[in-house]
Amino acid sequence: MTISNDDELQALKEIGGIVARALAAMGKAIEPGMTTAELDTIGRDYLEHHGARPAPELAYEFPGAACISVNEEIAHGIPGERRILAGDLVNIDVSAEKNGFFADTGASFAVPPVKPKLDRLCRDGRRALWAGIGQVGAGKPLAGIGQAIGRFADKNGYTLVRNLASHGVGRSLHEEPKEIATWPDRSERRTMTNGLVFTVEPFLSLGADWAENADGDRWTLYSDPCAPTVQYEHTVVATPRGAVVLTLPG
Repeated sequence: MTISNDDELQALKEIGGIVARALAAMGKAIEPGMTTAELDTIGRDYLEHHGARPAPELAYEFPGAACISVNEEIAHGIPGERRILAGDLVNIDVSAEKNGFFADTGASFAVPPVKPKLDRLCRDGRRALWAGIGQVGAGKPLAGIGQAIGRFADKNGYTLVRNLASHGVGRSLHEEPKEIATWPDRSERRTMTNGLVFTVEPFLSLGADWAENADGDRWTLYSDPCAPTVQYEHTVVATPRGAVVLTLPG
């Protein structure tokens, strides 16, 4: 969506804060031995307590309040009986709706004890996200986001998953502009307009460049080739002064 007045901005900030705090609560609650279903319940309870509805269920009838992906799973993992173990890499993607407005956020968490390479990957996943956000601004090219993330990945020896893109959000979970590359894309010619709302969500990896479904369910995506992969995501608004990040806990 494109924001047209301050009431819309405030509504987006409200739902953005809710999903950000739900994500933070879930990340803080992770401990070895708990199931991903138990972790999902924490997120659901927080959202519902604050008058928000889980967007994956609402928009797509996804079987969970949040997408929780562990290790080889890198996106859209279904909460269930899988137990989280020490040393696991857990990605949580939280999106929700309140009063007709949507926001979307995500982060990856390494469960202690953390191997140095995973600790570095998580740190650099956050840095890659902010490299992309630094290119957000009204009148600037959308391609600049993927170019900046690509430079960061190349400089630091990482790969990027190239079939999981950012997207517009606001009045629905996924809307125009669709398929915003978080990798260098020479075909991208669109420009950010003032008030444009969308996500920035790079998938930084130690070797994967694609996400694939596997037998078993139609949701869960796995890294290809199999390699540790992290995702960090914010919902942002493009303004003449740069990005307004809507999904900070506050």
